[in-house]
Amino acid sequence: MQPSLPVMASLSVLLLAGGCKREPDAAAAQLPALPEVASNALRPVEAFAAIPDRKERSRALFLEASRVFFHPRCANCHPAGDSPLQGDDGQLHDPPVVRGPEDQGVVGMECTSCHQDRNQDLTRVPGAPKWHVAPIEMAWVGKSPREVCEQLKDLKRNGGKTPEQMIEHNAHDELVAWGWNPGSGREPAPGTQAQFGAIVAAWVETGSECPSEEARP
Repeated sequence: MQPSLPVMASLSVLLLAGGCKREPDAAAAQLPALPEVASNALRPVEAFAAIPDRKERSRALFLEASRVFFHPRCANCHPAGDSPLQGDDGQLHDPPVVRGPEDQGVVGMECTSCHQDRNQDLTRVPGAPKWHVAPIEMAWVGKSPREVCEQLKDLKRNGGKTPEQMIEHNAHDELVAWGWNPGSGREPAPGTQAQFGAIVAAWVETGSECPSEEARP
């Protein structure tokens, strides 16, 4: 007995499907695994040489840098609201304060009313030169790494900094440096400022590519 037409059609579809099977695209292959690193450390720039594709390497470098951007020592001063945050869990600043017209507080409650140019160990009040909250257009809290990446490339939302100025800012700015010397038992940002600056520089040098929306460090 010969197979019916529907059966023959089904067999043809299966054969064609098997014959058209394709190997996965190279771009879809998994990226080389980066070395494990402690939560308080950063991977050295050299570790990213294991990623041969320049764009993918750039994206991976930004994700590494975002471990600093989103750390409480940095993110607390880049709030999405009108008040800075504090603590490792992002609590509203206590006592209550607002950013004010120049991001330095308001009359009678300026940032420098309490925060000096260095940490005050006895009172546990943190301090660094030019202490202030980041402008609202530079808010990071509640955003994805990709959103912050795009923001940092936008002169209107990164403080008007060119890539070279951004590298210099992250590598040498004294207020940024406070993130690694927060005092009074506060957890510092991962790695060192020098490592962070080198990662940002490598990200810029590889094209300042941004990770996918769902990517996380």
